[in-house]
Amino acid sequence: MSAELGEKEFKKISRLVYSLCGIYLRDGKQALVRARLMKRLRALHLSDFETYLKYIESDGGHQEIGCLIDVITTNKTSFFREPEHFNYLEKKILPELTCRRLRFWTAACSSGEESFSLAMLLRENISDSDSKDMKILATDISARMLEKARRAVYAEPDLGGLPPVFVSKYFFRIQEGPPRLWQVKENIRKMVRVARLNLMDAWPMKGPFDVIFCRNVMIYFDKPTQEKLINRFWDLLDPGGYLFVGHSEGLSAISHKFRYIRPAVYRK
Repeated sequence: MSAELGEKEFKKISRLVYSLCGIYLRDGKQALVRARLMKRLRALHLSDFETYLKYIESDGGHQEIGCLIDVITTNKTSFFREPEHFNYLEKKILPELTCRRLRFWTAACSSGEESFSLAMLLRENISDSDSKDMKILATDISARMLEKARRAVYAEPDLGGLPPVFVSKYFFRIQEGPPRLWQVKENIRKMVRVARLNLMDAWPMKGPFDVIFCRNVMIYFDKPTQEKLINRFWDLLDPGGYLFVGHSEGLSAISHKFRYIRPAVYRK
């Protein structure tokens, strides 16, 4: 089955996605959107995008909105992605965090690798971590990715960037394969609370957080949405707390109150 995504349908989908989750689909993304949504047309046995849009707007199509967001969002991630951030956290920030209560938020956690990387780093670097009140909130809009984060099961190639000592210390093999599968150990999983959150909606958590990671998601937002989001992060950070964004997401073009520390690292 093949269906063309016309300009009218693309604009309608773009407006819908923007209103739902703030993602701004530029004109050059039309082919990408078509390719990703073809999966949904096939699954629903629909012949064209006009019919798909009518289905979403119908009483019975409400649940499809979550599927639409799932296929549109990009979920590229890996353990210790952008390692300069984790190095800075380890060397400069964690030694300052001497309180018993520590709170971290990975605001676009995808399938969990970022959150579990952070948990492993905390276990490695904070003495008496078992006696501290130390938690990581891991949120994402994609129900499919959150389910993977909750399972915390990864194929062996996904662990390629991890030091071997981390694999043996924080994972156990649950399937010989192929594929060979590994699960994050309980002492790491219990540090991470996984929850669905649309960053455009009201936030139920009160904070304050010591560190917020929101990396490689704001590139999909327009400037007004980025500015609104950054200032909401400010409100939830503890004074002196840190915000990490992706290396392609500098804040120089938007109005904010953060102090620049180093590339993609800001402080309240």
